[in-house]
Amino acid sequence: MKEGIHPKTNKVVVKCACGETFETTSTKASLHVDICSKCHPFYTGKQKLIDTGGRVDKFRKRMETR
Repeated sequence: MKEGIHPKTNKVVVKCACGETFETTSTKASLHVDICSKCHPFYTGKQKLIDTGGRVDKFRKRMETR
């Protein structure tokens, strides 16, 4: 590896919206995520409705008019 071209990495605590925290390395000072492996439907096996920007409400409203 070449010297001096790689960014400096730090140990950071990642905080999820569900309250879970875990430690990793990153070039950023802190990380905040919406979904982690503790609350993601793929890992939990439970279906969870994730509404980004009111898309679900817009879809429901559009389907009610038909």
